[in-house]
Amino acid sequence: MSKQKTAETPLMQQHKAIKARYPDAVLLFRVGDFYETFGQDAVIASQVLGITLTKRNNGSASENELAGFPHHALDTYLHKLVKAGYRVAICDQLEDPKTVKGIVKRGVTEMVTPGTTTNDKLLEHGTNNFLAAVHFANEQYGLAFLDISTGEFFTAQGDREYAEKLLTGFKPAEVVYQRHHQKRFKEEFGAKFYTYTLDEWIFSEQYAQESLLKHFDTHSLKGFGIDSFHLGLVAASAVLHYLKDTEHPNLQHITSIQRIEQHDYLWMDRFTIRNLELLHSTTENGNTLLKILDNTVTPMGARLLKRWIVFPLKDINKINERLDVVEHFVLNTDLRNKLMHAARQCGDMERLVAKIPLKKINPRELLQLARALRQIEVIKQLCNTSDNAYLKRLADALNPCFYIADKITSHIIDNPPALASKGGFINASVHAELDELRNIAHNGKEYLLQMQQRESEATGISSLKIGFNNVFGYYLEVTNVHKNKVPAQWMRKQTLANAERYITPELKDYEEKIVTAEEKMQAIEMQLFDSLVNELHDFISNIQTNAQVVATLDCLCCFANNALQYNYKKPQLHDGNELIIKEGRHPVIERTIPAGETYISNDLELNKSEQQIIILTGPNMSGKSALLRQTALITLMAHMGSFVPASEAHVSLTDKIFTRVGASDNLSAGESTFMVEMNETASIINNVSDRCLILLDEIGRGTSTYDGISIAWSIAEHLHNSPFQPKTFFATHYHELNELEEKLSRVKNYHVTNKEVGNKIIFLRKLAPGGSTHSFGIHVARMAGMPPELVDRAKDVLKQLETKHVDGNTKQAIKEISAPKMQLSIFDAHSQTFDDIRKMLDGIDINRLTPVEALLKLNEIKGMVK
Repeated sequence: MSKQKTAETPLMQQHKAIKARYPDAVLLFRVGDFYETFGQDAVIASQVLGITLTKRNNGSASENELAGFPHHALDTYLHKLVKAGYRVAICDQLEDPKTVKGIVKRGVTEMVTPGTTTNDKLLEHGTNNFLAAVHFANEQYGLAFLDISTGEFFTAQGDREYAEKLLTGFKPAEVVYQRHHQKRFKEEFGAKFYTYTLDEWIFSEQYAQESLLKHFDTHSLKGFGIDSFHLGLVAASAVLHYLKDTEHPNLQHITSIQRIEQHDYLWMDRFTIRNLELLHSTTENGNTLLKILDNTVTPMGARLLKRWIVFPLKDINKINERLDVVEHFVLNTDLRNKLMHAARQCGDMERLVAKIPLKKINPRELLQLARALRQIEVIKQLCNTSDNAYLKRLADALNPCFYIADKITSHIIDNPPALASKGGFINASVHAELDELRNIAHNGKEYLLQMQQRESEATGISSLKIGFNNVFGYYLEVTNVHKNKVPAQWMRKQTLANAERYITPELKDYEEKIVTAEEKMQAIEMQLFDSLVNELHDFISNIQTNAQVVATLDCLCCFANNALQYNYKKPQLHDGNELIIKEGRHPVIERTIPAGETYISNDLELNKSEQQIIILTGPNMSGKSALLRQTALITLMAHMGSFVPASEAHVSLTDKIFTRVGASDNLSAGESTFMVEMNETASIINNVSDRCLILLDEIGRGTSTYDGISIAWSIAEHLHNSPFQPKTFFATHYHELNELEEKLSRVKNYHVTNKEVGNKIIFLRKLAPGGSTHSFGIHVARMAGMPPELVDRAKDVLKQLETKHVDGNTKQAIKEISAPKMQLSIFDAHSQTFDDIRKMLDGIDINRLTPVEALLKLNEIKGMVK
């Protein structure tokens, strides 16, 4: 072992020491112009990045794997490693190799993980990249969500179901939690998150208080309204600790923290978010509500819209505020267009300002920030011209930051380079010495010619010329003819066969200026740039507020555009218990139906006095599920502050939307379809309230008919008799449930209409009172392309069942079903025979066939079809 240690080079010893501090990360080790990886890291890098893996004796006793790439390709390769699920530690040279003898000092300058990245290639413009922390405390949970790329910071606390809903809604890129809760985390939240575990001491309340007070530089957390959020504070502190642990010390852009209060938002559990396909479709390339509604013009607006969809408002005043602004924009097209034009030019202010403390902003982005602030001034004036109180309040929150915007535009040229290291981005007349150096660098030859002319006239040496070589630098060359005219202060440097070369103090001074001009110019430009960026620190909070206001206006303008383009109407929200929708449409389906077809709209009414529960029956494939979903989506959109796809909508203030729509197997977790269905339904039954909306589709179909009918019946009965009397829309294929209308006063039967033409069925997709008698499953089977014999047999069985099922004795009826008249085969024998006959006929030459041969062939064919 000692031999190996002595054999290792200082470089490899340094690598080993740094790698020991980051054992679970791929270490990118800067060596000259390359980032190198060694050992197992090199194996991983070569596989993920497709770069060459070599073996080299790096001064150690045994061979060591090695793989590297040029340092300027870091952005290209870094995101590939992180996307592949690896933590990456970037180790840079902390000293200039030119100024150091021996080994250069190195250290990890950044650790990149899925939840801590600020790399543009790893971030989606319209999506937040949240790092989450979960704090387990008995049956309660503290949660925190931070997007380091925007500075948005949220905290919450609640039970397991609430924690699960938040994790589903925020969809964090990475989750940290206490190390000894690994098993519990997987059991309760699954294995779909990228996770990292931390030591237990990090999750103490005392440490959390100290950590947050130190970060926000305050004496109390009351100003953020989170002082009583004890579990949430612990999670928030764990997030900050993890960021510092992963070499992210510059977090000045995280200026505030918001609490997510469970009672402020309309509740939807994770099943509902999934079933309604709000953010993600259950089918590949399927449409979602987000995709349909998102016509925002800024990345900030796109990110905010996603949050509005998952967290709809519950405060009727705040909802009406949004709806009134949307209506204002619908009526004032000119104002809306001007605001959208200005917002579009703001770019991603939120992510740009986050780059300031991280020291990752470049000159081009700095100038974009100044241009965005100019647009803030325009937006502020536009909002102030309106008579809408909410718009005026938004205008008051805007700060165009004139001082810093002016300074940036006066300092940075109009079209700066993307990298500050390239130089040439500072305007003229900003810095006198910089202007002088630029003059020297760009007009050096002209100055030398002037000097040559001046010295020639002063000395009378007509053949004088100024030259340059790498040994002496600049020199004055005099031919031997004029040697006697050389002034005494000139210093001879070199003798040639027919000339002498001299230098002067003035020439040496100018040479020094020219040689160091580039270096000095870059140093001055970087100094001016750093000074500008440091000044911007004072404006971070104001710019973040500007970005949030622009995002809000962007979403409201988007709602107004949608209303005009897709014929959405303003919903009327009220404190009563009636949900009345006139000519309602499904916002997603109506946008995806084939050209030339029109979406069939429907009226719907639910209330607590007469029509609390609707039992909806009708043919399969007739649109029952679409009706259920559109009811939920119209209610949801109204609570977001959006206009809705209906000619009229009176929406009672809703605190929870529950859906159980469609089969969703969780077989990978060892649960059957029926078990998943019962879990989801139990979640609904145990959380009903007097203001909730429940949408149930095909409850009980995952088990036997009798079990299914029994469960569906008892659920409907339970909801009807509940003291909360929740508004419920119940789609089912169990027509026996139609009998509930006779037994329960607030249950009403409806069906989706259809028309039978001959042996075919046409779905009219219209809701009508009264139950449906049968499900037309056999017609649907025919439409799906089942063999005709199979369909005919099904009709025969159905007819026998309907005839014999007199006393409700289904079992006896099934026993008495007669066998089919002929054995059905999965192959059609006649089809095969006809194919054989066709082949035989194709092989006969009729012109050469004798009458006797023809009779024999005909007899043979006759025998084949018997």
